[in-house]
Amino acid sequence: MNAEPDKTSMGDRPTPDRLLHAGSEGEFTAEDLVLASGRDVNPKSLAWAERRMAEKGRASMDELLP
Repeated sequence: MNAEPDKTSMGDRPTPDRLLHAGSEGEFTAEDLVLASGRDVNPKSLAWAERRMAEKGRASMDELLP
């Protein structure tokens, strides 16, 4: 057990927005879209995400993120 405080811990402070909100600026996968939607990752939900990405592109993620 280490007696030194964890330097990555934020303690009681709120998490900064830059760590909470990723946006869809970068690349994302079908698994990312499934997780952002709150669904379980399984073959059916991955197929749903792939169809949604093909249909809406980046907007598929933008619609789900705050």
